[in-house]
Amino acid sequence: MKYPIRQAPPAPPAPARPGRRRPFAGPALLALSVALPGAALAQAWPAKPIRWVVPFSAGGVADIPARLIGQKLSETLGQQIVIDNRPGAGGTLGSEAIARAQPDGYSWLVVSNTNVINAALYGKLPYDPVKDFTPVIHFASTPNVLVVHPSFPAKSVKELIEVARKRPRQIFYASSGNGSSQHLFAELFESLAKTDMEHVPFKGSGPAIAALLGGEVSMSFTGMSAVLPFIRSGKLRALGVTTARRNASLPDVPAIGEQLPGYDATLWLGLLAPAATPRELVNRMNAEVAKALKDPAVRKSLVDGGNDVIGGTPEAFGKLFNAEMVKWAQVVKAVGAKID
Repeated sequence: MKYPIRQAPPAPPAPARPGRRRPFAGPALLALSVALPGAALAQAWPAKPIRWVVPFSAGGVADIPARLIGQKLSETLGQQIVIDNRPGAGGTLGSEAIARAQPDGYSWLVVSNTNVINAALYGKLPYDPVKDFTPVIHFASTPNVLVVHPSFPAKSVKELIEVARKRPRQIFYASSGNGSSQHLFAELFESLAKTDMEHVPFKGSGPAIAALLGGEVSMSFTGMSAVLPFIRSGKLRALGVTTARRNASLPDVPAIGEQLPGYDATLWLGLLAPAATPRELVNRMNAEVAKALKDPAVRKSLVDGGNDVIGGTPEAFGKLFNAEMVKWAQVVKAVGAKID
């Protein structure tokens, strides 16, 4: 494999904090940071536009659902949900912005597996991925899709593995950045398939897909919602989905695990808030997003994009976050991945 990866850290690390990392405890332990009583606080909010930071590029797998849900919330809340794309450094730049934001209910972070992967992948982060945030809601889960340029000779996962073993370090794959879920999904594939391909990181899914469409790279493990139109139009060829089972949006595309036993990697999306955001605001945002996810038009758009709509409580999302941190820490250790 090709580790360690060297890249400049996205920002000087924050001073070390004493004490051991604790799991997400959900909003039960959140401290109220304002003087208003809880009911009055929830009623007064929102009084101005709300910022959702998406730490990835526009048009990517996290950006599309965020805009769908945000548009519906803009209607129901009477204030604009402003999508603020801040790609770079595997999502750490946008994450740091929310970790340091005022916990007043006007700054939120759209997250994916990348956030838990970073906890194990980076030697230092400018924030604590657990202590500096509180979970709000799990939006959806979706497979990534192993897609190749139409000119690539492989028509199946089995054929791809055969080609890659014959051409070590001659096949280039794109990802949305070092340490992204796309990157680690590919590394898990390489570890199980015993191949040696070249990773080409981009600043987000949009640029990575553009490079793949242009033939600059041969393949990518990309979010389904971002590539479905290109698969259906024949501009990209889908070889497999990364989840354990096939997806209803691509019923004829096998799960990668059907030809590579043991492979299973699911992308999930959710919302976090700065750590000290009042419980009333966390619960209110949870309720508003849950309502948006039940809207027939929003739900249809998400499902048509290959997503399984989830929802649920902040506590349930916290449990998922903790479990995923353990899982991907083991994957990072197994493949020897590290970014300093």
